[in-house]
Amino acid sequence: MSQEKKPDFEKQMARLQKIVEGLESGEMPLEKGVALYKEGLAIAASCKKKLAEARHDVKLQDGDALRDFSPEDDGQEDA
Repeated sequence: MSQEKKPDFEKQMARLQKIVEGLESGEMPLEKGVALYKEGLAIAASCKKKLAEARHDVKLQDGDALRDFSPEDDGQEDA
């Protein structure tokens, strides 16, 4: 699936919020509620995956930054 066809994280979260609000209202037929619940589970799983990937990317960047820094390179000379 290409990037253009994947909903972005913010859109998925907004959709998930609407689903939660609809389910919490208790005003819909059972079949529709079950369908929305299933859709919500799929969206939540997708968002969880995206968050895990983002955390991984941040950890990689933090690791690279820490690896590139050494106390000897901090510009201070030992006397």
